[in-house]
Amino acid sequence: MKREALIRIMLVEDNQEYRSVLERVIKHTPNMELVSMAGTAERGISYLAANPKTINLILLDLQLPGASGLDAMASLLQHAPDAKIIVLTQSNREDDLFSAISQGAAGYLLKSSSVEDILNGIQAVAEGGSILHPEMAKYLLNHFKHKKGAPADTETLSEREIEVLNLIADGLVKKEIAAKLNLSFFTVAAHIRNIYEKLGVANAPQAIGVAYKNNILK
Repeated sequence: MKREALIRIMLVEDNQEYRSVLERVIKHTPNMELVSMAGTAERGISYLAANPKTINLILLDLQLPGASGLDAMASLLQHAPDAKIIVLTQSNREDDLFSAISQGAAGYLLKSSSVEDILNGIQAVAEGGSILHPEMAKYLLNHFKHKKGAPADTETLSEREIEVLNLIADGLVKKEIAAKLNLSFFTVAAHIRNIYEKLGVANAPQAIGVAYKNNILK
């Protein structure tokens, strides 16, 4: 039986009580390890500067003392370019959502999310997918549906790539897409890389947004 890859997590969160809750939950999740916790963005950046290979997923609050989570995202990813960021915040502002996605966040969850939803989100993002709180997903889709530009030349994406993109928009991760389309995991991963390259994006939320804006998804 194939062993699940270990998800090595950094939590950047200034609320000690909330931090303790997540620490206990992650500690008891078999394929997750909470490697580092930081109460400020600056401390998180300092840790990654000294230990760049130890983290592959960052849970990041936005409202922090000192530099905000949004201000820190570029520096965090500079020191840990292979890490995925999930924003975990109280902010349901559309501006914060779009700023986070444009800077490379792979997920955006509200702190009102259940522990189960947070753990599922961590797993989905670690597997190459994305996660959005339903309230924020609604904002994202509505925004792009009402800001459609000129129709894109959908021939730039193959029929199979559009099929994969639709499944990404439905919230499926790579292994689920592979099973649904009867493809190998690596073939799906290649399709997703091609989609991102053709659309000029870095992650799934950006791809979905561009696709709606350009009438590729409707």
